Amino acid sequence: MTEELQQWMNHCDNLITELLEDGTNDEVYHTIEHHFASANFELLEKAAITAFKLGLDVEEPEEAELENGARVFAFDIITEQMLDVDLIKAETKRMYELAKECNVDYDGWGTYFEE
Repeated sequence: MTEELQQWMNHCDNLITELLEDGTNDEVYHTIEHHFASANFELLEKAAITAFKLGLDVEEPEEAELENGARVFAFDIITEQMLDVDLIKAETKRMYELAKECNVDYDGWGTYFEE
């Protein structure tokens, strides 16, 4: 496992622990948003198409401006998951590998607090 992938695995552990400590409902599905980005729109678009062809729920690519003024293009892949560490780690690994295969950046995942 690469150091970068290990950091994303640690992110999974930390985020899930924080959500549970804050009292999110661990008995319901959570919307997971996996973030992908690239300064190259064509590469990002190809990655979105690849993900769509894999049957994943892909949001429309959008343009954003970074704090330093640089432009970046981004999209999310949306899944619905229980807050199961092993399941989300496996999904994160899959998303990370997809990003690497498509030469775009994987920028982690986030979710919302569920009552």
